[in-house]
Amino acid sequence: MRTAEELTTLFRERGLRVTPQRQAIFRLLHGNDNHPTVEALFDRARTDMPTISLKTVYQTVHDLEGLGEVRVLDLGTGAVRVDPNVDGDHHHLVCTACGRVRDVPIASDDMRLPSRLRRDFTVDAVEVIFRGRCTDCS
Repeated sequence: MRTAEELTTLFRERGLRVTPQRQAIFRLLHGNDNHPTVEALFDRARTDMPTISLKTVYQTVHDLEGLGEVRVLDLGTGAVRVDPNVDGDHHHLVCTACGRVRDVPIASDDMRLPSRLRRDFTVDAVEVIFRGRCTDCS
């Protein structure tokens, strides 16, 4: 994911508002491979900016998604997660005990529909979620 400074420039170039709250969210996401929930981002941002709203966090995440800078994930864990890793194909491991999410690099080309289904359907993306227990929870 781009740095906070790069995202600030990108937002301004696209005519999107840049506020200190948004810049705080940019910083929280940069280098973060934990797939944080929107609520976790909100809680962390609120420690330095008590007036930040959850709506601001959601709007910023959705604006980042619209620019292709993050993916918003619904992994069935009850909370929307943010994936700042948009480079390359990958899938996800989800621990059913603690909810931890990790990336799994797998080429989507290895997973193809049977030819009889490909005639009637064009695949744009493949998403696989591996569920189980991480070593900390086993």
